[in-house]
Amino acid sequence: QVQLVESGGGSVQAGGSLRLSCAYYGYIASPFCMGWFRQAPGKDREGVAYVYTGDGSGDYTDSVKGRFLIYQDYTKNVVYLQMNSLKPADAAAYYCALKYGSCPSSMLKYEYNYWGQGTQVTVSS
Repeated sequence: QVQLVESGGGSVQAGGSLRLSCAYYGYIASPFCMGWFRQAPGKDREGVAYVYTGDGSGDYTDSVKGRFLIYQDYTKNVVYLQMNSLKPADAAAYYCALKYGSCPSSMLKYEYNYWGQGTQVTVSS
């Protein structure tokens, strides 16, 4: 049974930083793709970033490029999303998701097999 557990959400002022963590448990065939998604009230869930554990490569949605960093700690089975220069538009529930195999560049939610329960990020102006 694969389980993903997010943590690290909270409330910050615009310009601040947060680091989200996604701990993964269970038997997971490597390499795999780990993505971060977010969903604001009344909006669809959108892909934010992904990392491919095979080689550490990844990508970001345009709105977070240069501000967010996704990376993995292999020793702890955790994938992080470092979020800097946060904006009110970044406020949302953030979810990590796992997909076996390579990472699709489209970052569509239906392509992922397992999901965490989400962690809330609030950014005040």
